[in-house]
Amino acid sequence: MSGFIVIIPARLSSSRLPGKALADIHGKPMVVRVAEQAAKSLAQRVVVATDHADIQTACEAHGIDVLMTADTHQSGTTRLAEAAAKLKLPAHQVVVNVQGDEPLIDPELINRTAQVLVENNVQMATAAHEICDFDEFANPNAVKVVLDKNRNALYFSRAMVPYPRDVMLKHGSGMPSESPVFRHIGIYAYRAGFLQRYAEMAVSPLETVESLEQLRVLWHGHPIAVEIAAEAPAAGVDTPEDLARVLAVFPQA
Repeated sequence: MSGFIVIIPARLSSSRLPGKALADIHGKPMVVRVAEQAAKSLAQRVVVATDHADIQTACEAHGIDVLMTADTHQSGTTRLAEAAAKLKLPAHQVVVNVQGDEPLIDPELINRTAQVLVENNVQMATAAHEICDFDEFANPNAVKVVLDKNRNALYFSRAMVPYPRDVMLKHGSGMPSESPVFRHIGIYAYRAGFLQRYAEMAVSPLETVESLEQLRVLWHGHPIAVEIAAEAPAAGVDTPEDLARVLAVFPQA
């Protein structure tokens, strides 16, 4: 496939884990660990896009490419758009958005998400994995994605979709038997030119209702190709408990 770059949006504020991006993971800040993990992929370049001088300083101290962006962004996608513009990326350049709280992200998932964008000749791609547990299916924090026959996203929701009506009527709980259910994985690939278009798109009503920014893309009529991962990715870090779990399994070197 053609080359791609990784951009990691990172801000310091976090309601559930203050200073999350700089949380220590065996001697290095989390954002540095994420960048180092992303560098194990086939990415030609890995850049952290931040709005805080402390994150910039931490990245520079560890030799991580870092770019300062505005502190007014409401989403990581618009921060990526600013970063892509400042880096003067050509419109066709593939950019993978790796979240700054994923120190255990699989480099191969990064590769595959970039690949599915190229293979499907679309402007945006993401990933998902199959859900087999009803509690996860019912959890509004687990974002579900419904696919068409070409594995493009039809809709993303915090609700149980597709809703297994007959199963629920009989048992009150259960998974659809006719088709698999997929949980969305928060990794995205874009063409750099599309990032600029996204930044100019009006916020969609569905995006506001579900609090899911990717719905803006579907609302405005753009397809999102979906890579199906064989298994769930390693957990990201949102809370102190998440951080403890990551520390317990993160390789010490």
